[in-house]
Amino acid sequence: MTLAVRAVLLIVFYLFLVLTPLLLASLGAGPRRGFVLELAVALGFVGLAVMGLQFALVARFRTVAAPFGQDAVMLFHRQMGYVALALILAHPVLLFLSGFDPARLLNPVTAPWPTRFGLLALVGLIILVVISVWRQPLRISYEVWQFAHGVLAVLVVSAALVHIFLTGYYVDQPWKQLFWLAYSLSLIGLLVWVRIVKPIQLNRRHWRLRRVIPERGQTTTLEIFPEGHPGLVFEPGQFAWLTIGNSPFAFTRHPFSFSSSAERTEDIQVSIKALGDFTKTVPDLPPGQRVYVDGPFGVFSPDRWEGPGFVLIGGGIGVTPLMSMLRTFADREDVRPVYLFLGNPSWEEITFREEIEALQERMNLTVVHVLSRPHEAWSGERGRIDIELLGRYLPPQYRRFRYFVCGPPGLMDAMQTGLPAIGVAEDRIHTERFEFM
Repeated sequence: MTLAVRAVLLIVFYLFLVLTPLLLASLGAGPRRGFVLELAVALGFVGLAVMGLQFALVARFRTVAAPFGQDAVMLFHRQMGYVALALILAHPVLLFLSGFDPARLLNPVTAPWPTRFGLLALVGLIILVVISVWRQPLRISYEVWQFAHGVLAVLVVSAALVHIFLTGYYVDQPWKQLFWLAYSLSLIGLLVWVRIVKPIQLNRRHWRLRRVIPERGQTTTLEIFPEGHPGLVFEPGQFAWLTIGNSPFAFTRHPFSFSSSAERTEDIQVSIKALGDFTKTVPDLPPGQRVYVDGPFGVFSPDRWEGPGFVLIGGGIGVTPLMSMLRTFADREDVRPVYLFLGNPSWEEITFREEIEALQERMNLTVVHVLSRPHEAWSGERGRIDIELLGRYLPPQYRRFRYFVCGPPGLMDAMQTGLPAIGVAEDRIHTERFEFM
Protein backbone atom coordinates (compact mmCIF):
# COMPACT_ATOMS: atom_id res chain seq x y z
CA MET A 1 0.00 0.00 0.00
CA THR A 2 1.47 3.36 -1.02
CA LEU A 3 1.78 6.29 1.39
CA ALA A 4 -0.78 8.25 -0.63
CA VAL A 5 -3.38 5.49 -0.24
CA ARG A 6 -2.59 5.20 3.47
CA ALA A 7 -3.03 8.95 3.83
CA VAL A 8 -6.49 8.85 2.21
CA LEU A 9 -7.58 5.90 4.35
CA LEU A 10 -6.40 7.62 7.54
CA ILE A 11 -8.29 10.80 6.65
CA VAL A 12 -11.47 8.81 5.96
CA PHE A 13 -11.01 6.91 9.23
CA TYR A 14 -10.53 10.19 11.11
CA LEU A 15 -13.78 11.60 9.69
CA PHE A 16 -15.55 8.36 10.58
CA LEU A 17 -14.39 8.61 14.19
CA VAL A 18 -15.39 12.28 14.39
CA LEU A 19 -18.93 11.59 13.18
CA THR A 20 -19.54 8.25 14.92
CA PRO A 21 -20.60 9.72 18.32
CA LEU A 22 -23.10 11.97 16.55
CA LEU A 23 -24.52 9.14 14.44
CA LEU A 24 -24.91 6.82 17.43
CA ALA A 25 -26.53 9.56 19.52
CA SER A 26 -29.14 10.14 16.82
CA LEU A 27 -30.10 6.45 16.68
CA GLY A 28 -33.02 5.64 18.94
CA ALA A 29 -33.18 9.18 20.31
CA GLY A 30 -36.42 10.56 21.70
CA PRO A 31 -38.70 13.10 20.02
CA ARG A 32 -36.94 15.87 18.12
CA ARG A 33 -36.80 19.11 20.10
CA GLY A 34 -36.35 21.74 17.44
CA PHE A 35 -33.70 22.34 14.79
CA VAL A 36 -31.58 24.85 16.73
CA LEU A 37 -31.46 22.67 19.84
CA GLU A 38 -30.61 19.55 17.84
CA LEU A 39 -27.90 21.47 15.98
CA ALA A 40 -26.44 22.59 19.32
CA VAL A 41 -26.28 18.99 20.50
CA ALA A 42 -24.78 17.80 17.20
CA LEU A 43 -22.00 20.38 17.34
CA GLY A 44 -21.29 19.44 20.94
CA PHE A 45 -20.87 15.76 20.06
CA VAL A 46 -18.61 16.52 17.09
CA GLY A 47 -16.55 18.95 19.18
CA LEU A 48 -16.04 16.31 21.86
CA ALA A 49 -15.01 13.73 19.26
CA VAL A 50 -12.45 16.15 17.82
CA MET A 51 -11.06 16.80 21.30
CA GLY A 52 -10.84 13.09 22.05
CA LEU A 53 -8.95 12.41 18.84
CA GLN A 54 -6.41 15.08 19.79
CA PHE A 55 -4.93 12.51 22.17
CA ALA A 56 -4.34 10.12 19.28
CA LEU A 57 -2.67 12.83 17.19
CA VAL A 58 -0.06 13.55 19.89
CA ALA A 59 0.56 9.90 20.79
CA ARG A 60 3.25 9.80 18.06
CA PHE A 61 2.10 6.60 16.39
CA ARG A 62 4.43 6.02 13.42
CA THR A 63 1.60 4.46 11.40
CA VAL A 64 -0.37 7.70 11.67
CA ALA A 65 2.57 10.02 11.04
CA ALA A 66 4.26 8.11 8.21
CA PRO A 67 2.15 9.36 5.25
CA PHE A 68 2.19 13.00 6.39
CA GLY A 69 5.22 13.64 8.60
CA GLN A 70 5.05 14.26 12.34
CA ASP A 71 5.31 18.03 11.87
CA ALA A 72 2.22 18.00 9.61
CA VAL A 73 0.34 15.87 12.14
CA MET A 74 1.20 18.31 14.93
CA LEU A 75 0.16 21.27 12.78
CA PHE A 76 -3.15 19.49 12.11
CA HIS A 77 -3.46 18.90 15.87
CA ARG A 78 -3.16 22.64 16.46
CA GLN A 79 -5.68 23.54 13.75
CA MET A 80 -8.20 21.00 15.02
CA GLY A 81 -7.89 22.56 18.45
CA TYR A 82 -9.33 25.75 16.96
CA VAL A 83 -12.07 23.72 15.28
CA ALA A 84 -12.96 22.01 18.57
CA LEU A 85 -13.12 25.38 20.34
CA ALA A 86 -15.44 26.81 17.67
CA LEU A 87 -17.76 23.79 17.82
CA ILE A 88 -17.90 23.68 21.60
CA LEU A 89 -18.44 27.46 21.87
CA ALA A 90 -21.30 27.17 19.37
CA HIS A 91 -22.95 24.52 21.56
CA PRO A 92 -24.07 26.85 24.44
CA VAL A 93 -24.71 29.77 22.09
CA LEU A 94 -27.23 27.71 20.12
CA LEU A 95 -28.76 26.40 23.35
CA PHE A 96 -29.45 29.98 24.40
CA LEU A 97 -30.94 30.75 20.99
CA SER A 98 -33.20 27.72 21.35
CA GLY A 99 -34.72 29.09 24.56
CA PHE A 100 -32.45 28.06 27.45
CA ASP A 101 -31.95 30.73 30.12
CA PRO A 102 -28.34 32.05 29.95
CA ALA A 103 -28.51 33.60 33.43
CA ARG A 104 -29.32 30.23 34.97
CA LEU A 105 -26.95 28.09 32.92
CA LEU A 106 -23.94 30.41 33.17
CA ASN A 107 -24.14 30.70 36.94
CA PRO A 108 -22.09 27.82 38.37
CA VAL A 109 -24.01 28.12 41.66
CA THR A 110 -27.53 27.79 40.26
CA ALA A 111 -26.78 25.72 37.17
CA PRO A 112 -27.66 22.00 37.27
CA TRP A 113 -24.76 19.58 37.65
CA PRO A 114 -24.67 18.52 33.98
CA THR A 115 -24.30 22.16 33.00
CA ARG A 116 -21.57 22.76 35.60
CA PHE A 117 -19.43 20.07 34.05
CA GLY A 118 -20.16 21.48 30.60
CA LEU A 119 -19.00 24.92 31.78
CA LEU A 120 -15.90 23.37 33.28
CA ALA A 121 -15.05 21.75 29.94
CA LEU A 122 -15.67 25.00 28.05
CA VAL A 123 -13.60 27.19 30.39
CA GLY A 124 -10.80 24.62 30.42
CA LEU A 125 -10.73 24.50 26.62
CA ILE A 126 -10.59 28.31 26.36
CA ILE A 127 -7.65 28.43 28.80
CA LEU A 128 -5.93 25.61 26.91
CA VAL A 129 -6.17 27.47 23.60
CA VAL A 130 -5.15 30.82 25.13
CA ILE A 131 -1.96 29.49 26.73
CA SER A 132 -1.09 27.63 23.53
CA VAL A 133 -1.56 30.59 21.18
CA TRP A 134 -0.07 33.25 23.48
CA ARG A 135 2.46 31.13 25.37
CA GLN A 136 5.42 33.35 24.56
CA PRO A 137 3.69 36.74 25.14
CA LEU A 138 2.44 35.34 28.47
CA ARG A 139 6.03 34.22 29.23
CA ILE A 140 5.01 30.65 30.00
CA SER A 141 7.96 28.30 29.79
CA TYR A 142 7.74 25.36 27.40
CA GLU A 143 7.96 22.91 30.31
CA VAL A 144 5.13 24.55 32.28
CA TRP A 145 3.04 24.88 29.14
CA GLN A 146 3.46 21.23 28.17
CA PHE A 147 2.38 20.07 31.63
CA ALA A 148 -0.59 22.47 31.76
CA HIS A 149 -1.57 21.56 28.20
CA GLY A 150 -1.79 17.87 29.05
CA VAL A 151 -3.66 18.37 32.33
CA LEU A 152 -6.17 20.76 30.78
CA ALA A 153 -6.79 18.43 27.83
CA VAL A 154 -7.63 15.56 30.19
CA LEU A 155 -9.83 17.87 32.27
CA VAL A 156 -11.74 19.15 29.23
CA VAL A 157 -12.53 15.72 27.79
CA SER A 158 -13.34 14.19 31.18
CA ALA A 159 -15.69 17.02 32.13
CA ALA A 160 -17.39 16.83 28.72
CA LEU A 161 -17.94 13.08 29.11
CA VAL A 162 -19.45 13.57 32.58
CA HIS A 163 -21.65 16.32 31.10
CA ILE A 164 -22.99 13.88 28.49
CA PHE A 165 -23.64 11.08 31.01
CA LEU A 166 -25.40 13.37 33.50
CA THR A 167 -27.53 14.96 30.79
CA GLY A 168 -28.58 11.46 29.79
CA TYR A 169 -30.95 12.31 26.95
CA TYR A 170 -28.77 10.82 24.22
CA VAL A 171 -27.16 8.06 26.30
CA ASP A 172 -30.24 6.61 27.98
CA GLN A 173 -29.94 3.20 26.34
CA PRO A 174 -27.54 0.48 27.58
CA TRP A 175 -25.79 0.02 24.23
CA LYS A 176 -25.10 3.76 24.02
CA GLN A 177 -23.75 3.79 27.54
CA LEU A 178 -21.52 0.88 26.59
CA PHE A 179 -20.21 2.85 23.60
CA TRP A 180 -19.35 5.87 25.73
CA LEU A 181 -17.73 3.64 28.31
CA ALA A 182 -15.57 2.11 25.56
CA TYR A 183 -14.85 5.62 24.24
CA SER A 184 -13.69 6.72 27.69
CA LEU A 185 -11.57 3.60 28.16
CA SER A 186 -9.91 4.15 24.78
CA LEU A 187 -8.84 7.65 25.86
CA ILE A 188 -7.52 6.23 29.12
CA GLY A 189 -5.67 3.63 27.06
CA LEU A 190 -4.01 6.35 25.01
CA LEU A 191 -2.87 8.10 28.16
CA VAL A 192 -1.52 4.85 29.58
CA TRP A 193 0.38 4.23 26.34
CA VAL A 194 1.91 7.71 26.21
CA ARG A 195 2.66 8.16 29.91
CA ILE A 196 3.42 4.62 31.10
CA VAL A 197 4.06 2.06 28.35
CA LYS A 198 6.16 4.30 26.09
CA PRO A 199 8.40 5.56 28.94
CA ILE A 200 9.02 1.97 30.05
CA GLN A 201 10.14 1.12 26.52
CA LEU A 202 12.40 4.19 26.41
CA ASN A 203 13.92 3.28 29.76
CA ARG A 204 14.92 -0.14 28.43
CA ARG A 205 16.68 1.48 25.47
CA HIS A 206 18.27 4.50 27.10
CA TRP A 207 21.32 6.42 25.86
CA ARG A 208 24.22 8.24 27.51
CA LEU A 209 25.59 11.69 26.82
CA ARG A 210 29.19 11.27 25.63
CA ARG A 211 30.24 14.78 24.56
CA VAL A 212 28.94 18.35 24.63
CA ILE A 213 30.41 20.21 21.63
CA PRO A 214 30.10 24.01 21.31
CA GLU A 215 29.32 25.24 17.80
CA ARG A 216 29.03 28.62 16.15
CA GLY A 217 25.74 30.52 16.31
CA GLN A 218 24.89 29.79 19.97
CA THR A 219 24.49 26.14 19.06
CA THR A 220 25.58 23.07 20.99
CA THR A 221 25.95 19.54 19.65
CA LEU A 222 25.16 16.63 21.94
CA GLU A 223 26.77 13.33 21.08
CA ILE A 224 25.01 10.35 22.65
CA PHE A 225 25.61 6.62 22.49
CA PRO A 226 23.33 3.61 23.13
CA GLU A 227 23.83 1.76 26.39
CA GLY A 228 23.06 -1.95 26.27
CA HIS A 229 21.30 -1.92 22.90
CA PRO A 230 22.29 -1.45 19.23
CA GLY A 231 20.86 2.07 18.92
CA LEU A 232 18.53 3.15 16.14
CA VAL A 233 18.51 3.55 12.39
CA PHE A 234 17.32 6.87 11.03
CA GLU A 235 17.14 8.68 7.73
CA PRO A 236 19.04 11.95 7.17
CA GLY A 237 16.72 14.84 8.00
CA GLN A 238 14.61 13.02 10.58
CA PHE A 239 14.20 14.01 14.23
CA ALA A 240 13.43 12.53 17.64
CA TRP A 241 11.88 13.59 20.94
CA LEU A 242 14.52 13.73 23.66
CA THR A 243 14.34 13.66 27.45
CA ILE A 244 17.68 14.57 28.99
CA GLY A 245 18.62 14.11 32.62
CA ASN A 246 15.07 13.42 33.80
CA SER A 247 13.04 10.26 34.23
CA PRO A 248 11.52 8.82 31.03
CA PHE A 249 8.20 9.43 32.79
CA ALA A 250 8.87 13.18 32.85
CA PHE A 251 6.12 15.24 31.24
CA THR A 252 8.43 17.33 29.07
CA ARG A 253 10.14 16.09 25.92
CA HIS A 254 11.82 18.20 23.28
CA PRO A 255 11.95 17.60 19.50
CA PHE A 256 15.42 17.88 17.91
CA SER A 257 16.70 16.94 14.46
CA PHE A 258 19.61 14.57 14.05
CA SER A 259 22.66 16.41 12.77
CA SER A 260 24.95 13.38 12.37
CA SER A 261 25.28 11.16 9.35
CA ALA A 262 22.71 8.41 9.00
CA GLU A 263 25.64 6.10 8.16
CA ARG A 264 27.01 6.37 11.70
CA THR A 265 25.75 3.58 13.94
CA GLU A 266 27.99 3.86 16.99
CA ASP A 267 26.45 7.13 18.18
CA ILE A 268 24.17 9.95 17.08
CA GLN A 269 24.34 13.73 17.34
CA VAL A 270 21.71 16.43 17.77
CA SER A 271 22.55 20.13 17.52
CA ILE A 272 20.55 22.57 19.62
CA LYS A 273 20.40 26.36 19.37
CA ALA A 274 19.92 28.37 22.58
CA LEU A 275 16.42 29.76 22.00
CA GLY A 276 14.42 28.91 25.15
CA ASP A 277 14.62 28.07 28.82
CA PHE A 278 15.78 24.49 28.33
CA THR A 279 17.97 25.00 25.27
CA LYS A 280 19.98 27.70 27.07
CA THR A 281 21.03 25.12 29.66
CA VAL A 282 22.25 22.56 27.10
CA PRO A 283 25.90 23.78 27.06
CA ASP A 284 26.11 23.03 30.80
CA LEU A 285 24.91 19.43 30.58
CA PRO A 286 27.45 17.06 32.14
CA PRO A 287 28.61 14.04 30.11
CA GLY A 288 27.33 10.74 31.43
CA GLN A 289 23.72 11.80 31.83
CA ARG A 290 20.99 9.44 30.69
CA VAL A 291 19.13 10.41 27.54
CA TYR A 292 15.84 8.93 26.33
CA VAL A 293 15.23 9.00 22.58
CA ASP A 294 11.75 8.59 21.09
CA GLY A 295 12.19 8.35 17.35
CA PRO A 296 12.98 8.60 14.57
CA PHE A 297 10.12 10.63 13.10
CA GLY A 298 9.56 12.69 9.98
CA VAL A 299 9.48 12.38 6.20
CA PHE A 300 11.86 15.30 5.61
CA SER A 301 14.54 13.12 4.09
CA PRO A 302 16.15 12.69 0.64
CA ASP A 303 16.10 8.94 1.26
CA ARG A 304 12.36 9.01 0.60
CA TRP A 305 12.45 10.96 -2.64
CA GLU A 306 14.41 10.15 -5.77
CA GLY A 307 16.02 12.99 -7.68
CA PRO A 308 19.00 13.77 -9.92
CA GLY A 309 20.11 16.48 -7.49
CA PHE A 310 19.12 18.36 -4.35
CA VAL A 311 18.69 21.95 -3.28
CA LEU A 312 18.94 22.48 0.48
CA ILE A 313 17.68 25.83 1.79
CA GLY A 314 18.10 26.72 5.45
CA GLY A 315 18.09 29.59 7.87
CA GLY A 316 19.66 29.67 11.32
CA ILE A 317 19.29 26.38 13.17
CA GLY A 318 17.37 25.03 10.17
CA VAL A 319 20.81 23.89 9.03
CA THR A 320 20.65 20.96 11.51
CA PRO A 321 18.67 18.42 9.42
CA LEU A 322 20.41 19.72 6.29
CA MET A 323 23.76 18.98 7.92
CA SER A 324 22.65 15.42 8.53
CA MET A 325 21.87 15.15 4.81
CA LEU A 326 25.25 16.60 3.79
CA ARG A 327 27.21 14.30 6.09
CA THR A 328 25.24 11.31 4.85
CA PHE A 329 25.80 12.20 1.18
CA ALA A 330 29.52 12.53 1.86
CA ASP A 331 29.78 9.23 3.74
CA ARG A 332 27.92 7.46 0.94
CA GLU A 333 30.15 9.08 -1.69
CA ASP A 334 27.00 10.28 -3.46
CA VAL A 335 28.03 12.10 -6.64
CA ARG A 336 24.70 13.82 -7.34
CA PRO A 337 24.90 17.66 -7.28
CA VAL A 338 23.81 19.39 -4.10
CA TYR A 339 23.21 23.15 -3.79
CA LEU A 340 23.18 24.55 -0.25
CA PHE A 341 21.74 28.02 0.44
CA LEU A 342 22.23 29.16 4.03
CA GLY A 343 20.89 32.35 5.59
CA ASN A 344 22.52 33.75 8.73
CA PRO A 345 22.99 37.13 10.39
CA SER A 346 26.80 37.18 10.15
CA TRP A 347 29.83 35.17 9.03
CA GLU A 348 30.74 34.32 12.62
CA GLU A 349 27.27 32.88 13.36
CA ILE A 350 27.21 30.25 10.61
CA THR A 351 26.81 26.93 12.41
CA PHE A 352 29.11 24.17 11.03
CA ARG A 353 30.80 26.75 8.79
CA GLU A 354 34.21 25.10 8.62
CA GLU A 355 32.85 21.60 8.08
CA ILE A 356 30.50 22.78 5.35
CA GLU A 357 33.41 24.38 3.52
CA ALA A 358 35.44 21.17 3.89
CA LEU A 359 32.58 19.03 2.56
CA GLN A 360 32.93 20.75 -0.82
CA GLU A 361 36.12 18.73 -1.24
CA ARG A 362 34.34 15.42 -0.54
CA MET A 363 31.16 15.78 -2.59
CA ASN A 364 29.55 17.62 -5.49
CA LEU A 365 28.48 20.54 -3.29
CA THR A 366 27.88 24.21 -4.10
CA VAL A 367 27.49 26.47 -1.05
CA VAL A 368 25.92 29.93 -1.08
CA HIS A 369 25.99 31.91 2.17
CA VAL A 370 23.52 34.77 2.53
CA LEU A 371 24.18 37.24 5.36
CA SER A 372 21.70 39.80 6.70
CA ARG A 373 24.35 41.68 8.73
CA PRO A 374 27.63 41.08 6.86
CA HIS A 375 30.97 42.68 7.71
CA GLU A 376 32.22 45.47 5.47
CA ALA A 377 34.59 43.27 3.48
CA TRP A 378 31.90 40.69 2.68
CA SER A 379 31.61 40.19 -1.08
CA GLY A 380 28.99 37.43 -1.04
CA GLU A 381 25.20 37.52 -1.03
CA ARG A 382 23.42 39.92 1.32
CA GLY A 383 19.89 40.19 2.67
CA ARG A 384 17.57 37.21 2.57
CA ILE A 385 17.21 34.08 0.48
CA ASP A 386 14.66 34.66 -2.27
CA ILE A 387 13.78 33.26 -5.66
CA GLU A 388 15.82 35.86 -7.54
CA LEU A 389 18.91 34.85 -5.56
CA LEU A 390 18.32 31.14 -6.24
CA GLY A 391 18.02 31.89 -9.94
CA ARG A 392 21.60 33.17 -10.05
CA TYR A 393 23.01 29.81 -8.95
CA LEU A 394 20.63 26.99 -9.89
CA PRO A 395 21.54 24.88 -12.96
CA PRO A 396 19.27 24.64 -16.04
CA GLN A 397 17.82 21.30 -14.87
CA TYR A 398 16.74 22.76 -11.50
CA ARG A 399 13.08 21.80 -12.06
CA ARG A 400 13.98 18.11 -11.71
CA PHE A 401 15.78 18.56 -8.38
CA ARG A 402 14.37 17.89 -4.93
CA TYR A 403 14.09 20.90 -2.60
CA PHE A 404 14.41 20.68 1.18
CA VAL A 405 13.65 23.84 3.15
CA CYS A 406 14.04 24.28 6.90
CA GLY A 407 14.23 27.56 8.79
CA PRO A 408 12.09 30.48 9.93
CA PRO A 409 8.43 30.42 8.83
CA GLY A 410 8.98 33.42 6.55
CA LEU A 411 11.69 31.60 4.60
CA MET A 412 9.60 28.46 4.17
CA ASP A 413 6.50 30.43 3.17
CA ALA A 414 8.54 32.34 0.58
CA MET A 415 9.97 29.14 -0.89
CA GLN A 416 6.64 27.31 -0.96
CA THR A 417 5.18 30.24 -2.90
CA GLY A 418 8.18 31.19 -5.01
CA LEU A 419 9.50 27.82 -6.15
CA PRO A 420 6.25 26.77 -7.91
CA ALA A 421 6.25 30.17 -9.59
CA ILE A 422 9.53 29.30 -11.37
CA GLY A 423 8.33 25.87 -12.44
CA VAL A 424 9.26 23.59 -9.52
CA ALA A 425 6.47 21.07 -8.94
CA GLU A 426 4.95 21.29 -5.46
CA ASP A 427 5.57 17.60 -4.82
CA ARG A 428 9.31 18.28 -5.18
CA ILE A 429 9.29 20.85 -2.34
CA HIS A 430 9.71 19.43 1.17
CA THR A 431 9.65 21.47 4.36
CA GLU A 432 10.17 20.83 8.06
CA ARG A 433 8.24 23.07 10.43
CA PHE A 434 8.90 22.66 14.13
CA GLU A 435 5.66 24.38 15.17
CA PHE A 436 4.83 21.90 17.92
CA MET A 437 3.86 24.40 20.56
